[in-house]
Amino acid sequence: MTFSLVARCEDTGMFGVAISSSSPAVAARCSYARAGVGAVASQNVTDPTLGPLGLDLMEGGMSAAKAVAEIQRRGAFIDYRQVLVVDAKGGTAIHSGPNSLGIWSEARAENVASGGNLLANPDIPAAIVEGFLSAKGHIGDRLIAAMRAGLAAGGEAGPVHSAGMKIVGKVSWPVADLRCDWTEDNPIEAIATAWEVYKPQLDAYIQRALDPRAAPSYGVPGDQ
Repeated sequence: MTFSLVARCEDTGMFGVAISSSSPAVAARCSYARAGVGAVASQNVTDPTLGPLGLDLMEGGMSAAKAVAEIQRRGAFIDYRQVLVVDAKGGTAIHSGPNSLGIWSEARAENVASGGNLLANPDIPAAIVEGFLSAKGHIGDRLIAAMRAGLAAGGEAGPVHSAGMKIVGKVSWPVADLRCDWTEDNPIEAIATAWEVYKPQLDAYIQRALDPRAAPSYGVPGDQ
């Protein structure tokens, strides 16, 4: 009931996760990223412990492939899980358990991996990977382009209702963490709209955290 991607920007070293589902609040359970380390999507019959585990393993020196192998060894009911991983060198790996739901498939390349379950057709992850690789600009723009490509290729078998996009950069917290937890409309476009608003302010929010003395004003009524 989900399709997603994890990705690394080869120019900036930023990592991102973008995801959509027919289930509510999918990004709250499934998206994990850590600056300088990598990104993980833990989905299907979701085990939220696998995202932090994958990041810890990579921070300890494992590649994406070795981290996935260790997740397969340690994970409970691993045959029901789908886990996508990208590491700090752009290596990617995927675990898709045989009990993944409905039509499920996966695709990956350097710096990007995509997977999904309960899909309209098995070509969705390949379309997402191609959408990311062919897009230009900020990793957020590329993540949105990839998710739009997946939806255009058929997306989930039924309507999607939630989506999210998480991005990490050089600081220890996510520099963008945008979510649409439920809508009867298109949650991917809701995230895209939020990104267009947030993107021009992203650097300012980082600066306000690091040194508010040098930060720009908020530009809202009452701000001096």
